[in-house]
Amino acid sequence: MVAHKDKAAKGARRLVVLGERRGRAPGRVWLVGAGPGDPELLTIKALRVLQGADVVVHDGLVPAEILDLAPPAARRISVAKRKSRHSYAQDEINRMLVAFARDGLEVVRLKGGDPFIFGRGGEELEACRAAGVECGVVPGVTAALAAGAAAGAPLTHRGAAQAVTFVTGHAATGEAPDLDWPSLARANQTVVIYMGLSTSGPIAERLIAAGRAAATPALIVVDASRANEQRIITTLGGLAQAAEGLDGPALLLLGEAMALAQVDAAGLAGYEGAELEAKA
Repeated sequence: MVAHKDKAAKGARRLVVLGERRGRAPGRVWLVGAGPGDPELLTIKALRVLQGADVVVHDGLVPAEILDLAPPAARRISVAKRKSRHSYAQDEINRMLVAFARDGLEVVRLKGGDPFIFGRGGEELEACRAAGVECGVVPGVTAALAAGAAAGAPLTHRGAAQAVTFVTGHAATGEAPDLDWPSLARANQTVVIYMGLSTSGPIAERLIAAGRAAATPALIVVDASRANEQRIITTLGGLAQAAEGLDGPALLLLGEAMALAQVDAAGLAGYEGAELEAKA
């Protein structure tokens, strides 16, 4: 009974009652990138905006260490999205942000990574603009940058990667996305695939069929920048097998520059980077 009361009290503290600030000036929405998970990768501006929040509407990927940087009195609302499981539809999130701001609240929409890199921040910005609500954007460190940096694998590298492309590995239908595979199959570029664990097999097959060598170095990073980060060195041809059994937020990084990737700080694993250095 006591536990039930405690739970109810905690829920009441998190409750946001609309209309209690009628007559006040309109509030504002901030789309804030929380980075890949490591609190030390949060930008100074993101911290400042978060510390001024009345309401924090956050993704499931934002860790508690970052959420705890908001004021104790700030209401937290999780709108976590997982594959095939959404606590709120995107339209509901849009309406929520607008309603809170119209009620005079400072609203922080806290997103993992960067709001505009596969974060649907553009849709939320459009909704705020359409409603006449002021909306600011604070960029964040996207997971690809953190994954490459931690592994010592540059996303661009002279002689090995003259371009880098971010793509999604998950189409709305759940299948592999309809991408420009011949373009992505060109050598000497890095392709970073977000949300691609479940479709790693079809993605590898299409890239190989389009001309990318099966021996192209590949890196899988799960939970980039966090204490439990996992890195797996493989090749494009071995990508599907390497991804088996993995779970959590993951990136697939493909390209010649991934030959420089390290599994840990002890040294290189899987490939030697000497050939790349020689080409540079």
